[in-house]
Amino acid sequence: MPTSPAAAKPAAGAGSAAPAPTAASAWRPRTDTLTPALSAALPERVGVVSSIVGLSVELRGLPAAIGDLVTIGDNPRIDAEVVATTRDGVRCMPLGRLTGLQAGAPARAAGTPLLVPTGTGLFGRVVDGLGRPIDGKGPLTVDAFVSFDNESPSAMGRARIDTPLQLGVRVLDTLTTMGRGQRMGLFAGSGVGKSSLLSMIARGTDAEVSVIALVGERGREVREFLEDDLGAEGLARSIVVVSTSDEPAMMRLRAAFTATRIAESFRDQGKHVVLMMDSLTRVAMAQREIGLSVGEPPATRGYPPSTFSLLARLLERAGTGETGSITGIYTVLVDGDDHNEPIADAARSILDGHVVLDRKLAVMGHFPSVDALASISRVASRVNTAERNRVAGTLRRVLAARQNAQDLLDVGAYRTGTNPLVDAAVTHEAAITAFLQQRMDDQTPATAAWDRLAQLTRQLAVAA
Repeated sequence: MPTSPAAAKPAAGAGSAAPAPTAASAWRPRTDTLTPALSAALPERVGVVSSIVGLSVELRGLPAAIGDLVTIGDNPRIDAEVVATTRDGVRCMPLGRLTGLQAGAPARAAGTPLLVPTGTGLFGRVVDGLGRPIDGKGPLTVDAFVSFDNESPSAMGRARIDTPLQLGVRVLDTLTTMGRGQRMGLFAGSGVGKSSLLSMIARGTDAEVSVIALVGERGREVREFLEDDLGAEGLARSIVVVSTSDEPAMMRLRAAFTATRIAESFRDQGKHVVLMMDSLTRVAMAQREIGLSVGEPPATRGYPPSTFSLLARLLERAGTGETGSITGIYTVLVDGDDHNEPIADAARSILDGHVVLDRKLAVMGHFPSVDALASISRVASRVNTAERNRVAGTLRRVLAARQNAQDLLDVGAYRTGTNPLVDAAVTHEAAITAFLQQRMDDQTPATAAWDRLAQLTRQLAVAA
C-alpha cells in the first residue's frame, strides 16, 4: 500500500537520517579537492610588453592590480611590480635591469606575493631589498616568511611612550632623550657624519634588535660601514638591508619597506627594536623616479604628490604597538644644507623630533657634530625625571647664552660679569666641549652620561 507524502515526512524534532541525495546533488563536484586541479587546468594568461619608456614598462593583455608581481621576458627574465593601471594596460617598475628587454616580450603573473624573511637567523646577515642574502654566508635560516604589506598600528592601539631608550651617545641621551617607540630624524648635509653616528647608536643602544637599512648608498661605502663603522660587535646584533645607488628605483624603495617589515615582525613578538634608515631622502628620490616615470605630475622641486603620502605611510608603520616597539631613526639628507627643503620639511612634520648635524662643527673636528640647541625631542620631558629635565635645561640655557653673545666675544666687546650664564659658558668651555664630544669607540651608558651632566651643571652653577 503506498505511503502518503504526509506520512513519509518525519515529525519535527525526530532523529531521522539525512535525506537521500538527489540526482543533482549526487553528481555535484567536490570543490575542496577539484579546485586546485581545475585552477591548474585553466589556460595561462600571458600578456606582452607594449612599450618601454624610461624606467617603466607597459603591459597589455595581463590583468593585474597595483602591487602585483609580474615576470617579464624569457631571456632575460626580470621581475617587476605593478605601480599604475590604465584603460589600456598596466605599468610596471622593474626590480632588475631592463637591458635586453624589448617590445613584444611575454609577461606573466608571478603567482606568489612578495614575502619577507623573519626570525633570529637574520642576525648578523646582510640582505638586499627583497630579503635575499648578499653577504656570501649561505642561505638564510628563517623562522617564517611574512607578507610584504602591513598595516600601521591603530592610533588607539598604540602604547604610550614612557620609557627612555639608551643610545650610548651622551649628547643624545641627555639633551635630546629618545623614548622607546619614538621616531627621530637626523638632518644633515652630505659628509657631516650621519653614518658614523648611526654606527655609534647601533653599538651603544640597549634595544633588543637593530635593523639597519642602507638605501641608495655608494657600493664602496657598504663594506666600510659594516666592517669599520659597525664592526663585528654591532653586526652580530643587527640585520642590515642594503640597496645601492645603482639599483633600480623600485629596489631602493622596497629596501626601506623590507627593513620596516622585518622590524615589525619582531615588534609583533613584543620586542623593542631600533630601526635605522640611511637615508629617508633617497627613499623619496626613488619614489620621485617611479612617480614621474608613470606619468604623475611634478610638484614641489619635481616631487610628485605620491612621494609625501608614501613618507607618511612608511614613517607611521614605526612606533609603539600593543606590546613591543620600533624606535625609528631616519637620516634626512638636506639639499644644499637647506633644512627647509620639501623632504626635510615633510619629514620634520611627521617625526617626533629632530637632531641637526652642523657642518661647521664637523669642519672643526667636533664629533658627533650635533647642534644641541637646534635639536629637540618631543617626548624628552615625558620620559625623563624632573631632576634630569632640570639639569638638561641648565646646560641648554648656558649654551643659548653663549650663542647669543658669540659676536661680542669674537670682537672682544663682551665684559665679564654682564651675564652669569655667558661667564659660566666661557669659564667652563673646555668641560662643556668634552661632554658634548665623544669618540666613536666610546659607548657611554645613559646613567653615566646623566651623572656627568649633573656634575657639569654643578660647576656651571658655581661659576654663575
